[in-house]
Amino acid sequence: MSDATPRPARRRMSRAEREQQMLDVAEEVFGERGYQATSMDEIAERCGVSKPMLYEYFGSKDGLLVACVGRSKAELLDVTQKAMAGATDPEDILSRGMVAYFSFIDSHSRSFAMLLREPMAATPVTAEAVESTRRQQSTLISGVLATFAPSAPADVIEAYTQIIMGASERLALWLTSRPDVSAEDAARHMTDFCRRGLSPYLASGGEGGRAPR
Repeated sequence: MSDATPRPARRRMSRAEREQQMLDVAEEVFGERGYQATSMDEIAERCGVSKPMLYEYFGSKDGLLVACVGRSKAELLDVTQKAMAGATDPEDILSRGMVAYFSFIDSHSRSFAMLLREPMAATPVTAEAVESTRRQQSTLISGVLATFAPSAPADVIEAYTQIIMGASERLALWLTSRPDVSAEDAARHMTDFCRRGLSPYLASGGEGGRAPR
């Protein structure tokens, strides 16, 4: 009779757990290889699943990338909203939101850089998924700016929202190549930029924060 202790049965992953594992691995490989050079074979191998199972979950490599972007979109909104919830004043809301954004991008730096740097030969669905994330952040930013500079006209808020969106992406891309710069540093630069640019509309500027004539 053997004295060997039997190994405990390996717990089977639920579908939701397996999907999250696949997305984790896919984001890692996309960040390492780039979209074009990423193969479904490698992702399946790293996940320890068959390639047909990967296709069963996501349909295609493009579908897998869309799912990665969709998950990041939801996570980014969640962490940003939670960070701003504890703010004490409009500038604190802006600052906390910026720190949350740059911290999130820093923790997903390789995949984020891949999305911005690589000319993607993916379907329009993928491009729309990226644009949907931008629209989400645009809505969030415009609301914060309207609170930060309540006397600013709607077209100014709209214009600055677009400026900040573009500038934030470039600043985040710069952050991925500068390990000596923290997310807090990047957030401070962007908050200072907003304060200076919107200064004519702040409550402390001009006559009661009124827009200049």
